[in-house]
Amino acid sequence: MALSYRARRRWSLVILLIGLPAYVVVAVTLVNLFGRPPVLVELLIYVVLGVLWALPFRFVFRGIGKADPGGAEGPAGSPDGEDGQG
Repeated sequence: MALSYRARRRWSLVILLIGLPAYVVVAVTLVNLFGRPPVLVELLIYVVLGVLWALPFRFVFRGIGKADPGGAEGPAGSPDGEDGQG
């Protein structure tokens, strides 16, 4: 079942606010369990882990920064969300 645009926006927020910090804590803890590697190796580990966390969630984040494809109107009733006031 495909998630709606609105559901994907909500899940992306949950993933970024709760999941990502938890993933960072786990990644740092795991790297520290093995002792501190050389700086370049540590950088490579964090870069790889920084990319890997997002791979399972690509479908959630895809298109979130764009306008709602369902054509929902902005808060003031205009399609672009502008309220027309100063």
